Amino acid sequence: MINDICPHIFNNEYRNIKPKKDDIALIYNNEKILLRQENDYIAYPTIEEIKEDNINYTFLFTIDSKNYFLAENVDISKLKEYSLHSNFILRKTKPTYLSFAGITGYQLNTWYNNTKYCGKCGSKMYHSETSRSMVCSNCKDTRYPFLAPAVIVGIINKDKLLVTKYNRSKYKNYALVAGYAEIGENIEDTVRREVMEEVGLEVKNITYYKSQPWSFSCSLLFGFFCELDGSDQIKLDEDELSMAKWVTREELDNSPDLISLTAEMIQMFKDNRVKFR
Repeated sequence: MINDICPHIFNNEYRNIKPKKDDIALIYNNEKILLRQENDYIAYPTIEEIKEDNINYTFLFTIDSKNYFLAENVDISKLKEYSLHSNFILRKTKPTYLSFAGITGYQLNTWYNNTKYCGKCGSKMYHSETSRSMVCSNCKDTRYPFLAPAVIVGIINKDKLLVTKYNRSKYKNYALVAGYAEIGENIEDTVRREVMEEVGLEVKNITYYKSQPWSFSCSLLFGFFCELDGSDQIKLDEDELSMAKWVTREELDNSPDLISLTAEMIQMFKDNRVKFR
């Protein structure tokens, strides 16, 4: 998956430090990221390459010994070798650890942009000097990065898997039932509710598989496999999905990449490696 960057080491501990010349600058414009691309490989500008004063740098995280900073107010026209690309490109680029850095920085950039003003009193927020948090300049209310828990559900009916396609989405490959956890429910109840809401099915033997941070949607994904319990008749929620159907292992192609939890879970079924408690 895109977050599996071994042997590289990701450290997200916040540090109040200044950038060095060889540190990495991540620059965003809405859902676009500045990078240099050669075939499938990417690179980001270093602090030294920017060569500008009055840049606002915010420490993000470290990968290996390299620090990554959010850089704002950069005149990107001076960075001739770099150009803006949709962050969707990071699903297909190499090396994986730089793709992961790009989407993780995007998640933090989104949070900073959405946390400029206090939700209680409307005053300006400022960055804490001791933690990755925003503090209200008036009432001192403190906010930490937003994270949305969600489920990915592989529903198995004997030798078949339920696959879906999202409605109104850039992603056109097969997906699985998915959805966000709601207040007052445990994560297994999220599985039951989302399956019922999206495809009108009941399930049993809900078994946890694996989790994945998914910064494209500021989510933490929890993967579950489960078995059909009762009728296999699908009642499609057409607001969420464009299709849902049962497929056999033979009807599934091998995934060209396994950057997402969804793709890995579909491949697990195809390879007949799903195990229940």
